[in-house]
Amino acid sequence: MNSKRKIRVLIADDHQLFREGIKRIINLEEDMEVIAECSNGEEILEQYDKDLPDVILMDINMPAMNGVEATKKVKEFFPESQVIILSIHDDEGYVFETLRAGASGYLLKDMEAMALIEAIRSVAKGNAYIHPQVAGKVVDEYRRLSNKELLHDREHEPVFVNKAPDWRQILTQREMEVLQLLAEGNSNRQIGEKLFISEKTVKNHVSNILQKMDVQDRTQAVITAIKNGWVHIS
Repeated sequence: MNSKRKIRVLIADDHQLFREGIKRIINLEEDMEVIAECSNGEEILEQYDKDLPDVILMDINMPAMNGVEATKKVKEFFPESQVIILSIHDDEGYVFETLRAGASGYLLKDMEAMALIEAIRSVAKGNAYIHPQVAGKVVDEYRRLSNKELLHDREHEPVFVNKAPDWRQILTQREMEVLQLLAEGNSNRQIGEKLFISEKTVKNHVSNILQKMDVQDRTQAVITAIKNGWVHIS
């Protein structure tokens, strides 16, 4: 019998059928379990204090208090809490808003089951996770804002930038191909299909990329790669 502590999950969504579907997916995994459910934002604080979940899966659109405001409240009273926002919106503006509120993850509701499981495991470890479909938009917006700040700096004083390292000194050719596809917003399964390799092999490549680049998650890896000029998003 596996005595390892499971990841405890709280689901906050006002649609009972959606909660039941998510609950079934999570409870099929040996290393996690749903320990509580809420139907609106105001119930979350009381439920969190009572059950102390490791991860909160929170709908962005809820009655009484929406997911952004609820996330702010949860992080205010329980700074150690880990929140993943569930949304139908793939606009990067929603992502930045939820991340500023303190969320650690952002998932679209039409996600694949394994994306949900991967996100919960990642966030439970203290990492961030953004749905691959919107990750590219987030990174592109981050790059736009960074370039804007750089131009502003140049108007006032010289900016000296260290030359970025050559990716060949850090990654293999295959890892670079995986990183480029990550930057384009592909999931592990999609990367495997495009490179004709298994999803497990893709996960191994991603793990190696994170370790070699000394970053915590795939979003950080993509942002770093763009800043270094290793990958490009059209």
